Amino acid sequence: MEGRSLMVAVPLLILTLFSELCNGGYVGVCYGRNADDLPTPDKVAQLVKLHDIKYVRIYDSNIQVLKAFANTGVELMIGVPNSDLLAFSQYQSNVDTWLKNSILPYYPATMITHVTVGAEVTESSDNVTSLVVPAMVKVHYALKKVGLHKRIKVSSTHSLGVMSRSFPPSAGAFNSKYASFLKPLLEFLVENQSPFMVDLYPYYAYRDSSSNVSLDYALFSSTQGVIDPNTGLVYTNMYDAQLDAIYFALMGLNYKTLKIMVTESGWPNKGSPKETAATPDNAQTYNTNLIRHVINDTGTPAKPGEEIDVYIFSLFNENRKPGLDSERNWGLFYPDQTSIYSLDLTGRGNVDVVTGENVTSTNGTWCIASSNASELDLQSALNWACGPGNVDCSAIQPSQPCYQPDTLISHASFAFNSYYQQNGATDVACSFGGAGMRTDKNPSYENCIYPTSGSKLRTANSTIAALSPMPQSGSPPTRALEALLLVLCLLFGLVIP
Repeated sequence: MEGRSLMVAVPLLILTLFSELCNGGYVGVCYGRNADDLPTPDKVAQLVKLHDIKYVRIYDSNIQVLKAFANTGVELMIGVPNSDLLAFSQYQSNVDTWLKNSILPYYPATMITHVTVGAEVTESSDNVTSLVVPAMVKVHYALKKVGLHKRIKVSSTHSLGVMSRSFPPSAGAFNSKYASFLKPLLEFLVENQSPFMVDLYPYYAYRDSSSNVSLDYALFSSTQGVIDPNTGLVYTNMYDAQLDAIYFALMGLNYKTLKIMVTESGWPNKGSPKETAATPDNAQTYNTNLIRHVINDTGTPAKPGEEIDVYIFSLFNENRKPGLDSERNWGLFYPDQTSIYSLDLTGRGNVDVVTGENVTSTNGTWCIASSNASELDLQSALNWACGPGNVDCSAIQPSQPCYQPDTLISHASFAFNSYYQQNGATDVACSFGGAGMRTDKNPSYENCIYPTSGSKLRTANSTIAALSPMPQSGSPPTRALEALLLVLCLLFGLVIP
């Protein structure tokens, strides 16, 4: 019997590990349509498939869009606009009719997974917060009557305006004036295992307070940590700080297990004259770093390793939006479906979808560690590059070609250059908080070859490095097992529901 128990236990253990490691955070894209120059929904669906986008959020239940995404394998998040909240909250029959006419005829050919009931209602000029939960309850009940309440999750999206404090993250707290709205909403989410949905925009934090927030910190490019004085946790980017503020706010209300989903985040590619940070380069840097952050399950300082799904805003620029120029320019694609800048949603670097080749400029420059940087700054930057920075640092491990000379500045130079080359060889990619410097002299030596722009930056070893951070002291066996299992996930295409 003992042998039989072992035979059963081992496969169960392996399946458990696969389930934990193969079911990580995912990246989707928001498909807003507040524009008069966009391609038709069927062409958009083709574009989405071409770029291997698996998750899309729309802001209503437009029938033409639902039809276009039928049988594409793309998972769709649909929305109930704020303008419909009154009708949805008043009568169950209104919701039942909506479900019957707008959803059921297209499901499951169109894979609808979430319904957002209202969007950023605390930002609405109309006082509709009291309508959200009654409308959510009726949508959930309508889904339950047709047996879809466990397949299609119901929630509502929020801006950071729902918070009264977000810094330091450990002091994160919801605004008390929304207590009567939030308490039943959070109880609904927990009861129905739905995520708390939030839209996070470090761009606005930087734009509105550039004297207090550095651009590198907002773009995930900083190596200078901001310390939370209450917890001692170190934050190297604004996104994590905003996300942890939500976590601490939820924990303060004793909702410690509620999953968070980021339903919008991104960076504008163009802005008004005073919005100097709204550029294609910065948009590419932010979104590339965000995607890597998500798919590697980096988590946050307060929730390391946490799987957090995120939707990039947005698929297209939307020329009918009011406000500053940046409001109309968050897109990844022009109306003619060409890319505004190169972005790979798999997180493996910027890849041209037609050729599959790495897209980088051949400018013949390298990035190395500055001799003026302190050892503390170099070590911090090296740890970041080989961890969250997603650099393959196997070449600087013992017995590998770039291990000698075994010095901090040599190892940091190799890691800095690898990050620099695989992130477009830009000034920002070589900043490392001042610890990096560009050079036009090739630093390669003997068998240690420093990659250049346009060279193949990823090998089998770097695939493993991209899937699992560089092993930390005290946990090599665990990290090695994680890497092995993750590679097996990819090889066998294993999907754990």
